Amino acid sequence: MILSATLSKPTGKVEEILGKKYERVKIRFKGGPVSPYFAEFFTQTQSFHKNFTQAELEEFLSANIGRSFKNCVERTEEKEITFLANKRGEVRRLEKALAKTGGKPKTSAAFGEKAALFGASASAFNARKGALNRSKNYIIKEGTQVPFLQALGVMTDAGKVVAAKYDKFRQVNRFLELLDDVLPSSSSEPLQILDFGSGKSYLTFAVQYFLESVKKIPCQITGVDLKEDVIKSCSDLAARLGVKNMNFVCGDIAKYSGKNPDIVITLHACDVATDYALAFAVERGAKAILSVPCCQKEVNAQLGRSSNALFAPLLRHGIFRERFSALMTDAVRAQLLEARGYKVQVLEFIDMEGTPKNLMIRAVLKVGARLGQEAVSGAAPSGKEPALGGGASAAQSRALEQSARELLKAFGARQKLADLLGCGL
Repeated sequence: MILSATLSKPTGKVEEILGKKYERVKIRFKGGPVSPYFAEFFTQTQSFHKNFTQAELEEFLSANIGRSFKNCVERTEEKEITFLANKRGEVRRLEKALAKTGGKPKTSAAFGEKAALFGASASAFNARKGALNRSKNYIIKEGTQVPFLQALGVMTDAGKVVAAKYDKFRQVNRFLELLDDVLPSSSSEPLQILDFGSGKSYLTFAVQYFLESVKKIPCQITGVDLKEDVIKSCSDLAARLGVKNMNFVCGDIAKYSGKNPDIVITLHACDVATDYALAFAVERGAKAILSVPCCQKEVNAQLGRSSNALFAPLLRHGIFRERFSALMTDAVRAQLLEARGYKVQVLEFIDMEGTPKNLMIRAVLKVGARLGQEAVSGAAPSGKEPALGGGASAAQSRALEQSARELLKAFGARQKLADLLGCGL
């Protein structure tokens, strides 16, 4: 039985065959009696989901290996099978056995939770996974009828989480946990929440429900996205649910000029869209920022041209460069937010099985911190160096900014947030 399959290196025919310019497809076994396989189709800026039956998966792989994608790696309980296609479309199959211990497949390191599949039926695995999910003390509990989750297909009318949507259910709850830690104990005015790149707005609706129904904190939430169809869909859903304190705006994050927010949210805003959202939050003095970046292509493209021989082994392979550029980009972002008076944490959002884009930058404005450029310029009406929360000084803020600049300089790279905040190369 196939446990996972990853198709990569798209051919020139991928858009013609599959309808979009996909860069890779990841498929994994999730269990279930009807459609046990979950597939993610990735373009440069988006991901699309689909469920497959066993027969549909086999048909999809047969139709696309060598035609839509040059490479495919499949894993079963015992083997890793690699398919490699050349320019003429000829496919070569390479097969290797997975390491075994004591006559049984070595499972824990290779597949994590999938270990339950070995020596157990798929139905037993699903029962175990469901039990583990239900045992967690989620903020939104299964069995509670939550209108927005029901409307978005995550819950049934009875409040039961749909098996194929457990990852989304866990993601929503994890985000609310991280948000809960930074909420004020009380607020006389409605909290202004701004969700940049809101997309289908799972989190936007989750935040509204959590603040209003669970925490009893008044709020006004705005979702901003470029796509007119998703904005209309979210606006229609808010109207159907009777939610009055939400609105959705179709527009470019880089050009947004709405009200000053208390909290800014960005989930998988692609590439420099995250930087525009962070710069907006800093310049408007947002009290908290929760950002899960995505697709950090800006620095990656520049690292490919780096002439620094010292880092050549790090940058030689594309996967190394991709991961390093993502870490470097987020390190610069975190450093610059700290220089602007924020207490910054970089946290694991959800586990890697859910999504590889699993780091969150959570920043909370320190008490007494000066905003924007004042934090590093030292400007103050009294002529004295302004104190930042936690005892940091403007000199310390400048040092943080300088270290971010030096990191970029070492690779001859520019970074959008650094440019927007006036501290780029």
